Amino acid sequence: MQKSPSRTNRKFQNPAFKRRQKGSKGGLLGTLAPNIQNQTSNTKSRLFIVWGVLMAVGLGLGLKLYNLQIVKGQKLTEQARNQQMVNLRPFMPRRPVVDRNSNLLAIDRPVYILYAHPKLFNKSNEDMAGRLAPILAKDTAELIKTFQSKRSGIILAPALAEETIDRISSLRLNGLEWAEKYSRYYPPDDLVSDVVGYVNLDRRGQAGVEYSQEKLLERPVQTVRLSRSGNGALMPDHAPEGFLHFDDLRLQLTIDSRLQRIARVALKQQMDKFEAKRGAVIVMDALDGSLLALVSQPTYNPNEYAKANISLFKNWTVADLYEPGSTFKPLNVAIALENGVIKPDDMFNDSGSIRVANYTIKNAMNNGNGRISIAQILQYSSNIGMVQIIQRLKPSIYYNWLERLGLGQKVDTDLPFEVGGRLKSQEEFIASSIEPATTSFGQGFSMTPLQLVQMHGALANGGKLVTPHVVRGLIDSKGQMHDSLTQTVPRQIFSTATTQKVVEMMETVVNEGSGKASQIAGYRIAGKTGTAQKASPNGGYIKGARMTSFVAILPVESPRYVVFALVDEPKGESAYGSTVAAPIVKSVIEALIPLEEIPPSKAIEQKEVP
Repeated sequence: MQKSPSRTNRKFQNPAFKRRQKGSKGGLLGTLAPNIQNQTSNTKSRLFIVWGVLMAVGLGLGLKLYNLQIVKGQKLTEQARNQQMVNLRPFMPRRPVVDRNSNLLAIDRPVYILYAHPKLFNKSNEDMAGRLAPILAKDTAELIKTFQSKRSGIILAPALAEETIDRISSLRLNGLEWAEKYSRYYPPDDLVSDVVGYVNLDRRGQAGVEYSQEKLLERPVQTVRLSRSGNGALMPDHAPEGFLHFDDLRLQLTIDSRLQRIARVALKQQMDKFEAKRGAVIVMDALDGSLLALVSQPTYNPNEYAKANISLFKNWTVADLYEPGSTFKPLNVAIALENGVIKPDDMFNDSGSIRVANYTIKNAMNNGNGRISIAQILQYSSNIGMVQIIQRLKPSIYYNWLERLGLGQKVDTDLPFEVGGRLKSQEEFIASSIEPATTSFGQGFSMTPLQLVQMHGALANGGKLVTPHVVRGLIDSKGQMHDSLTQTVPRQIFSTATTQKVVEMMETVVNEGSGKASQIAGYRIAGKTGTAQKASPNGGYIKGARMTSFVAILPVESPRYVVFALVDEPKGESAYGSTVAAPIVKSVIEALIPLEEIPPSKAIEQKEVP
């Protein structure tokens, strides 16, 4: 019996159903096809957009990279290096200055700025002032006012020594602060300030060798580049080896501090005694022009230069002019001897006055000395005798010799601010006979005190003009010379025979004439006094004002040293070169003899003690 098909089977076997099913299938696909096509199209659009965006971004990045690496690459690399590196110029102390015996004259040392912050005090202002005043050498009441002026950041002292800071630190006071810095320090205070000078707050030399020898005193410093770490700290392992190393060289001077001190004391004593305006002492080794002492008074303390009169910063022995007066007479005698217009044994008649052009010239004491020798002309400082000597020379020849000596020119020296002397033009000098006449006894022209010493050095060393100087050069800690200054080759001016005769004539000034105050037992000393009128800046001479001086050469048998003293405007009727300046020179020579180990010229007589 056949089973009848199930309803389901019948359903599927039903042709109508099949037709319906087939028709339904076609209808569904027809409906989905457009949707699928739309979705595909949208997807392609999105992909194209994304691709376009990516291409644009890539192109932008490419352009940016090109701009950074190619266009701005070098500049950005330099900026990066600057951020990673730092230029460092380390502080280098200024070289010290020492004298001929290596005594310290100037050095850089650490000092401290002391600040006060009253708002942090744990004691009263009165108590703080009472504790600090003795250490700071200040008035207690003044300190209290200072503490009341501000609540913080008060500078109590700009440059305290380390030992002073140690004393303050031991008090354990709140509200005080100090910062270290380097400062130039001059251990001898004002002893050698005329030569050494000082530096300002910017550590630049302003006077003396601190100014003229700036290049030798400044140590060479090179800027170095160091790497920074990520936090900005310097990386010392990248520092070049030895970049903080500096030499031990010192600038050595020819000055002897011992002689300088004695010269200053002797000068001050005479200036005080005669109430003088100013004075100077110069000691020169005529063999090479080295200056053993150079003192000008009044002076200043370079450690406190801000308190000084600025006029003192220029050493007047090189920066001011004066008329030398009778100290120039030995040089005129040398000129006359060298030209053969006089002989050492010539005699002259000094009547006390002489008529030249429309002028009458007299001796300083208005006296006549009668018949006198050339040596006696120097002994008595006879103006009349000197005029007669120079009248034997043609004015043109005389003028040429004055120029050969360097009159009207600057002295070649290592001291700063030097000025040239003044000498009238050759036409004016030759046109009037009064010009050679007044020049014969040291008036009518001007020069610096150092130039007079230089010229007398030519009498002492056999006729050569040497270069006066105070700098020897750079030496190391072992005393070895590393850099000595080259001096100008000396110029031969006079013959040795001429200078020997003149020095022997000058010896009679000390033994028999106006220079007796400089005599020293056992030593042959040549000299010449000078008491000149003081020229006025407005022309003529200042009434009653004198320039007293004395120049000495020793020892006569083997001349080497020139000692010169000059005192400006001493007061009193007895103020002359013989009474004011000669005693200064004697004191200096008495110190020079043992320092330079100058042997006596003759046996020293010993007085018997009863």
